[in-house]
Amino acid sequence: MADDIKVDVTMDLKGMKCPMPVVKVSQQIKKMAVNQVLVAETTDPGAQADFPSWARSSGNEIIKTETEGGVSKFYIKKLK
Repeated sequence: MADDIKVDVTMDLKGMKCPMPVVKVSQQIKKMAVNQVLVAETTDPGAQADFPSWARSSGNEIIKTETEGGVSKFYIKKLK
């Protein structure tokens, strides 16, 4: 399914600890156009709760999540 998603920005956040992955994504997504998609790749276990919470509070949407080999990928669509 990831092949069907047009990714505009990929961020390698592996090795960063909470709250830095969400902080970096928040900064980047502000620079993007509405409907663009960002992929955040992280090894922070807290990201499983942090990203969905941040997306709800910031008005963005997580359209897909993948986890493999300790790396989680969050596909985030900018909605506003």
